[in-house]
Amino acid sequence: MPALPVPERKMSTLILLTITGLGLGAMYFLIASGLSLIYGLMGVLNFAHGAFLTVGAYGAWFAESKLTAVSVLPRFLLAALVGLAVGAVFAALVELVLIRPLYKRHIEQVLVTVGLALAVSALVVAIWGNDARPFVAPSWLGETTSVAGAHIPNDRWVEIATAVVVLVALNAFLRRTRYGLIIRAGVENRAMVTALGIDVRRAFMLVFAIGGVAAAIAGVLSGVYFGTVDPARGTSLLIFAFIVVVIGGLGSLRGTAVSAVVVGLVQQYANYYASSGLGDLSVVLLLGIVLLARPGGLSAKLA
Repeated sequence: MPALPVPERKMSTLILLTITGLGLGAMYFLIASGLSLIYGLMGVLNFAHGAFLTVGAYGAWFAESKLTAVSVLPRFLLAALVGLAVGAVFAALVELVLIRPLYKRHIEQVLVTVGLALAVSALVVAIWGNDARPFVAPSWLGETTSVAGAHIPNDRWVEIATAVVVLVALNAFLRRTRYGLIIRAGVENRAMVTALGIDVRRAFMLVFAIGGVAAAIAGVLSGVYFGTVDPARGTSLLIFAFIVVVIGGLGSLRGTAVSAVVVGLVQQYANYYASSGLGDLSVVLLLGIVLLARPGGLSAKLA
């Protein structure tokens, strides 16, 4: 196959970097969306959110390892559903047992969630070891689709599409469903909503469960993206999720989505055009610039 002319090669490289950057940003958004939702609606800065990702990813991996008699695609889908269910249940239990007694006590929330994150990581290492475990996915996810000469891994399209669906679903849930209205009203005036006979505690637990599902989706897709699951995955992605949330504006879903796209693209472009490894530094510099220019981030309220 003849080599592409230089301008076309540059264009195909730019397309590849852009779409893979959008895929990376989509993964950041999936974990950051739950983090932003929980903080924006409930004021809980959840440092254990990465543990939701880890639990969901390992739940999917464990289920997949037990379904070897099933063909790859159904096995992957079933394992993903198990991972999402595990993430939702774990997040709901965290709200019920650890967070519910600590509303309005932010220092204690930070200490408890940091401790939980460390405990979950240590527990995973104790059970399955510190080595990365291979995550089996349908072979077509590892194949590529050609776009203007750029060969795009198919899993990036899945990540982008999933992030769009989650963003639309979260906005629809908050604005068009009964529980969404209860949650928004409960945040504004919990006493009044409770006086009307509505159980706000159940609605708040649902917020945590939704955040756990979003993080578990990120965990499953990170297993596809990297080809493995490991105990440190949740912690490493949580760092970028916090950066995304701060740049986008604490509590803003739309700001988080825009920020995730920007962070993913900056990281990819910097790693390629500057030097490998400078992507992380570029993201930190971007965070500093945004905080200096607009301390509240791109948006300061849930939208």
